[in-house]
Amino acid sequence: MSRQLNMDTLRQNFWKEEFLREKWLRCEWQRKYGSVVKARQKAKAAAHVPLKLPTLQPQTPVLPPPAPKAASSKPPSPVPEEAPCQSEMYPVPPVTRALLYEGISHDHQGRFRYLNTRKLDLPEKRYLFPITTNFKYGWQLGPPVKHELVSCKMCRIDSFFRKNGAFALLDPRDLAL
Repeated sequence: MSRQLNMDTLRQNFWKEEFLREKWLRCEWQRKYGSVVKARQKAKAAAHVPLKLPTLQPQTPVLPPPAPKAASSKPPSPVPEEAPCQSEMYPVPPVTRALLYEGISHDHQGRFRYLNTRKLDLPEKRYLFPITTNFKYGWQLGPPVKHELVSCKMCRIDSFFRKNGAFALLDPRDLAL
């Protein structure tokens, strides 16, 4: 679209009036809805402020009072074992964990080698249970098995071509072998 250069007084007054009308509409909208928009923006900003939780100090275990030495005829009770860590994964074998501290990832050592070694393990050996629904597809699937295709040449030819007569006379060049 080309620019119109023939600007007369009538057209100039029209554009001036249009500009002033748009400016007036914007001012009216701001007067009417400006406070609502500002309140919404403040509410959104307040919602995006991260919630800071207070830090908890580690609790020291309460030690029982020392027993008198005279009543030591009973053998001491076994020390209660700590509850196992509530983790979703089995602990990493020490040999695999040692890979983390050997070299750097840039040289395909360290973390890079650790992750590649860890990914070779089956999911059942890494995780206690399937965490996501996608895990269920490969859970306890076992190693991949390669199946050999057992078919004869004529079976493949009969099933490959259409039966409607498009290839009535088979040319040896048309065969997919």
